[in-house]
Amino acid sequence: MLGVSMHGPVARGGTTGPLRAIVAPSDLHDHVGPDPYAEERDAWTVLTAVHGLGPLGFAALLHHFGTGRAILATAAASGAILRLQATPPLEANRMERPIGPVLARAITDIVPRADAIVARVRDLGIQVLTLEEPAYPARLSGVEMPPQVLFVTGDPAALSANRAVAVVGTRYPTSAGRTTAGRIATALVAAESVVVSGLAFGIDGVAHETTIRAGGTTVAVIGGGHAVLSPPAHARLAAAIVASGGAVVSELTPDTVPSKGTFPRRNRIISGLSDATVVVEAPARSGALITASWAMDQGRPCFIVPGALDARASAGCLAFLREFENAVHVVAGIPQLIADLGFVRPSGDRRDTLSTATSQALGITEAAVAAELIAGRATIDELVATTDLPVAAVLAALTLLERRGLAAGAYGRYRPAGTLLGAPPSIKVR
Repeated sequence: MLGVSMHGPVARGGTTGPLRAIVAPSDLHDHVGPDPYAEERDAWTVLTAVHGLGPLGFAALLHHFGTGRAILATAAASGAILRLQATPPLEANRMERPIGPVLARAITDIVPRADAIVARVRDLGIQVLTLEEPAYPARLSGVEMPPQVLFVTGDPAALSANRAVAVVGTRYPTSAGRTTAGRIATALVAAESVVVSGLAFGIDGVAHETTIRAGGTTVAVIGGGHAVLSPPAHARLAAAIVASGGAVVSELTPDTVPSKGTFPRRNRIISGLSDATVVVEAPARSGALITASWAMDQGRPCFIVPGALDARASAGCLAFLREFENAVHVVAGIPQLIADLGFVRPSGDRRDTLSTATSQALGITEAAVAAELIAGRATIDELVATTDLPVAAVLAALTLLERRGLAAGAYGRYRPAGTLLGAPPSIKVR
């Protein structure tokens, strides 16, 4: 714990008792215990909970006071507001004014809650990484405005994998978009890359789910706190991500409710944790395009999957390709994407193994219908026309595929699901 009293700061005469642990920040690197970052990590955890204190303000305070413990010690002492307001601007981060009175008061008011904040994080089993620790992911530390603190469930090592690619897109994808996202995620797993996304509905969810089904590792960056996971319906998916060796990460304290403002912030982390970003489908106004913009600002490659000219789901992708034609790459095919990323596919392509295993579990009729679903056929009429099978046979095959979790239907339209999401268009039939 921080050692900050739950009953508030000590008397104005000085700083003694429980607060003593954070008064002497200079001894951080002289600590000889098993975890030299423990006390400072706790201090940063508390400061992250201060409403209105963003990365720039946090950096300015650290620049002036040296450590998080020193900031809290000052806030607990007499004249705290005046001392914090006197914090000079940090020129490197273009802070043009000192910490204002509202933020200074917020920092002072957080001190009595310090122990409770740290205890809440620990009770939820959340691991904390600070920007000054060796375990902090190097990719993210190198971007502009890196989060001072990361709250992680799962394996933090997943954030620092040798290869990592973000796969993002619309919350309302087409059937073809879902299939494409699944194929890309599966190919990335075969190329031994971690798949990073935002745990949202649509393309994000497909990327996470397909990665897990393909035996890979995936990282989800959320736009709120771990205790108020958004969307709530993806709680089981988040648990599966952790169980499969991946991680769920946020820069926000556990009880922070997600908002329109927090999601654009998290998008810079998605791209910052990745070697490259791939946008599968995005309408004209899409958070996925914000992630793509962050990727370019961070000097990371950005790949866009083009779509039909009149498709709403691809309008943003096409506009982005036109506006940044010399800065982004077109995804012209899955093998081409893997080659453009510089990833060498290991011998024994997992994608082919997946399709073969899937097809061997199906009869000839079911495999034929599955192949057409992967190719983008969505209605009964389309499936009947392309398979040349009777309507009854197509309906029976769809029923079997749905029972096995390989297809999903709604309002007369069907799409691949489960392992079929990651299968190439040319699924074999036995």
